[in-house]
Amino acid sequence: MLSQTQIEFYNENGYLTVDKVLSDSEVIDLQKVTDEFVIKSGAYTDHTDIFDLEPGHTSDCPKLRRIKEPIDHHSVYAKTIRNNNILNIVAQLIGPNIRTNGNKLNMKSADFGSPVEWHQDWAFYPHTNDDILAVGVCIDGMNERNGALLVIPGSHKGPTYDHHQDNRFCGAVTDPEFTPDNAVALEVPAGGISIHHVRALHASAPNYSGDPRRLLLFQFCAGDAWPLLGMGEWDSYNSNLLRGEPTNIPRMANIPVRMPYPAAEKGGSIYENQSVLETKNWGRGK
Repeated sequence: MLSQTQIEFYNENGYLTVDKVLSDSEVIDLQKVTDEFVIKSGAYTDHTDIFDLEPGHTSDCPKLRRIKEPIDHHSVYAKTIRNNNILNIVAQLIGPNIRTNGNKLNMKSADFGSPVEWHQDWAFYPHTNDDILAVGVCIDGMNERNGALLVIPGSHKGPTYDHHQDNRFCGAVTDPEFTPDNAVALEVPAGGISIHHVRALHASAPNYSGDPRRLLLFQFCAGDAWPLLGMGEWDSYNSNLLRGEPTNIPRMANIPVRMPYPAAEKGGSIYENQSVLETKNWGRGK
């Protein structure tokens, strides 16, 4: 459980790290299963509904940058999203009714690993309120050398930046006034978690180390935060409720929204969305 000091830090800065959330055996299980998925990806030469491949990926040297919706593809991932240590922490930050609206496993291969440009998750999936966050489960130790998550403290209280290029969504901040000043690297040992608010500006650099950086990301929403892009069929929507009871009364908040339309030129993942960018801006700024 979080202390009051940790809760206040998250509310003020829009991010938090917590060590030793998973046991050593749980981390080993995640590492083993993820290694197996990397080997399986060697059978493919292009992106699939499960695998998002790194540039330079081959069957002899498979390089995987994302497993899409991993909880749908292995029980170890599905068990982890319902881990009580994780959900107890999330409940302290967004309330007892918790829904998930997505999950992915972002991976950075040793000595490579694609960067992720500065963006706000809020630009991808705006809701009726912003009691929404992402938990990153560190399958490996995460540090600045191997591509740690970078976050700008307090940015969750600021504007929703433009994520469009040539009038199409591109999955990255393109506002000419934006500079990634004061960014911090979230360094977390294996088994710990990172947490960032849905409106927090964040990015990650390539992996400059000889060690992998695998981050299992779970998106969590307050039960009364309804997606502005549509909630789909009622039973399917409520199947994503992890704790609490469903509600048909969305809670409205006066917060800045930009819709991710017109749609991205390249879909499939944030990496593909951002591949069209004319200016690369990942890093800490000056």
